[in-house]
Amino acid sequence: MSLNETPSGERTHIGFFGARNAGKSSLVNAVTGQELAVVSEVKGTTTDPVRKAMELLPLGPVVIIDTPGFDDEGSLGLERVKKTREILRTCDIAVLVVDAGAGLSQTDRELLDLIREREIPSLTVWNKTDLAAAQPAPEGAAEASSLTGVGITELKERLARLIPEKEDRKLAGDLVFPGDLCVLVCPIDESAPKGRLILPQQQTIRDLMDRGAIPVVCRDTELETVLKKPGLDPALVITDSQAFRTVSAIVPDELPLTSFSILMARYKGFLETAVKGISAAKNLRDGDRVLLAEGCTHHRQCNDIGTVKIPRWLRQYTGKELTVDTCSGREFPEDLTPYQLVIHCGGCMLTENAVLARMNQAIRQGVPFTNYGIAIAFMTGALERSLRLFPALHSLLTGGGS
Repeated sequence: MSLNETPSGERTHIGFFGARNAGKSSLVNAVTGQELAVVSEVKGTTTDPVRKAMELLPLGPVVIIDTPGFDDEGSLGLERVKKTREILRTCDIAVLVVDAGAGLSQTDRELLDLIREREIPSLTVWNKTDLAAAQPAPEGAAEASSLTGVGITELKERLARLIPEKEDRKLAGDLVFPGDLCVLVCPIDESAPKGRLILPQQQTIRDLMDRGAIPVVCRDTELETVLKKPGLDPALVITDSQAFRTVSAIVPDELPLTSFSILMARYKGFLETAVKGISAAKNLRDGDRVLLAEGCTHHRQCNDIGTVKIPRWLRQYTGKELTVDTCSGREFPEDLTPYQLVIHCGGCMLTENAVLARMNQAIRQGVPFTNYGIAIAFMTGALERSLRLFPALHSLLTGGGS
């Protein structure tokens, strides 16, 4: 990934939804100014969600998503509708595209109910207003014609106003002062991406630099040497979760220590839930099921963190015969009730909305939800120490035991 490229997880995801032949793909092409989606008079031409990351004025960095018709039929149609529901759970803005010639259908009403249920900022677009049979648009709807281009500029401006203003969250910049030196421990092993750092490490380096702090990056194998450098007085050490045990043994107890994954959970807004959720690991029994979920897809190495290391550490910690299932990318089970615990990655490749949707789904279904960094720190005995930077959460942990 280029350091100048906005990560997908930091872009506003805008999904276009509607019935077949409502003109979603034509509207997407008109909004983006590109032939992004295949257009046809045949119903059901869009069979899978189509995504395009781009800079779109006046919206900024976005991901535009064209979805299959929500009224698709047959067994394949049901799968396409399922995919559309998945997109609806994760997008930041929902655009309901209605054929002005047909008016609001039952399918459109079902989509509106789903959008309102998930409390997603949305806009209804009365498309094909150039048709002679076009019905009057309902109050509040945007009127547009992807054929003539009428209303497209106004549509983009209205979408821009729907983009929620994000709280100015920091990964680590609010934990240090300008001029502070921070040591970032980035192990280089078989699972590290060749020739680059993983996204949370990149983002943390930039966040610290924006603060005016001084990041010093090293491997876990050189950490002891770095800390013994004369005159080096770090204010904070941040480690990859996998090296927690090694790093915690090297870093003096009085020196603040946490992990990239814990910082990412805080940045995405689910750290408190993750801290509360990990207590379920103490109560796991033989035969219990645990779900390990990752927001990205990557080539699995022989000692992969999600499919190998954490399941091994979890079985060693609990001493129980557990069933561990995994999922990655955009796949996430709708029914979590078979699981006694969900352990999610930091979510760097997912939007905040997407991660919180998964978290809230687990909460609604009564399933404890935590993340990789919290789970690893817990199992290595470093959780209490890694949360000292966050007094309210540290108090929550120590008050309830760890």
